Amino acid sequence: MAQISSYPYDAVVQDQDAWIGTDSTTRATKQFTASAVATYLNIKGKISIGAQMPYQFKNAVDQGFGSFSLPTGGSGIPFSSITSLRISVNDLSLENTIKFFEYLVGSDLMIGQMGAVSIFGHFKVSTYLVDPGDAQFYNLALNHIGSNGSLVNDNYYDIFNFTLASASDKTQVFNITIPATVWDLNHSLSKYPSITTVTGVNDNQVYGVAEYVSTSRVKITFSTAITGKAFLN
Repeated sequence: MAQISSYPYDAVVQDQDAWIGTDSTTRATKQFTASAVATYLNIKGKISIGAQMPYQFKNAVDQGFGSFSLPTGGSGIPFSSITSLRISVNDLSLENTIKFFEYLVGSDLMIGQMGAVSIFGHFKVSTYLVDPGDAQFYNLALNHIGSNGSLVNDNYYDIFNFTLASASDKTQVFNITIPATVWDLNHSLSKYPSITTVTGVNDNQVYGVAEYVSTSRVKITFSTAITGKAFLN
């Protein structure tokens, strides 16, 4: 074999390009394709992407670290039918995921099939509790939001926090048709929103004094009784 430096460089790597290397178990010389190396890096989480956890779906429960399943097993189940999962406390990269899943309770979660962006399940996490029979697994209760496809045995999935852009910017508009000095507004934004108030046929901006009664109610007081609109964002 000639010296490696004598071979030309290939700047365009393709899936079936190969390298010569040594098997870690047998010490035998083998070929490793670019596609196989990429798959290994993905499923083992060797290329770190924050808050993204690689797992493998199994049709039987308790299949070791990095696995998740339905509570009683099964495969080919549409994401839209899933209400709970049984998941290992370690992902495929051996990272312990307990604290992050605990943090996600009440938040949105995405389960996406690796290499197939259109196969996904979008859920809200309702509870995450240790399995009473095996502390190496937790039971994850989910509320379905949207999805396409299903969970298939032995396929690999990334699990990560996900929020639609449309869900992160909520606005409510109140139309006040009876003149009042105090606009008492009950909303569903669950926060202290920013407020813009307008009046008249040209929607001229007016200013009142806002009193945040709670995260779902606000009172706006004006110097005189007026009609108009209130935009809560």
